[in-house]
Amino acid sequence: MTGGSIPGPDGLPRCPWGLSTEDYTAYHDEEWGRPVHGDDALFERLCLEAFQSGLSWITILRRREGFRAAFAGFRIEAVAAFGEADRERLLVDEGIIRNRAKIDATLANAKLLAGWDPGELDALIWSHAPEPGRPAPRTLADVPAVTDESTALAKALKKRGVRFVGPTTAYALMQACGLVDDHLKDCVARGGGGR
Repeated sequence: MTGGSIPGPDGLPRCPWGLSTEDYTAYHDEEWGRPVHGDDALFERLCLEAFQSGLSWITILRRREGFRAAFAGFRIEAVAAFGEADRERLLVDEGIIRNRAKIDATLANAKLLAGWDPGELDALIWSHAPEPGRPAPRTLADVPAVTDESTALAKALKKRGVRFVGPTTAYALMQACGLVDDHLKDCVARGGGGR
């Protein structure tokens, strides 16, 4: 799908991907591209984007409640306290993606981030938001997978010890958390519209 916005069942124009399933429509209209702040909230998005690497986002979206249950609501302090028994539990939890490298990265990242000052993760991520005024994409083909800002964010996170984050994952995080608004130009959700 590389075209522009298309009308949904309610007649309102949306990004084409946002109409492919009901789960996507709700996520598109109510969450994607809206600003997310708070260390725990950003930790959750960072972890989910890492788990999504190599998979479709719908796979993660449909298991998000399982992830939240398995990872103590993505509260950094709680996940940082996980031990080997928790790791073994996660490796057999059918409610999540049971990828050893991604689970280990999540646990290591929580331990690392627990040592940061409150608000430090939020400040670091948001310091990489691009300057306002970028033209709105007209079609999906206009939406990049990587930008200079996402490359810089990935490097900054890696330099601080955060694992399993590259420029593409960093850009997906930026899109999901509202650092950029990649809703198409005439999409009802552009600029935080939605339903």
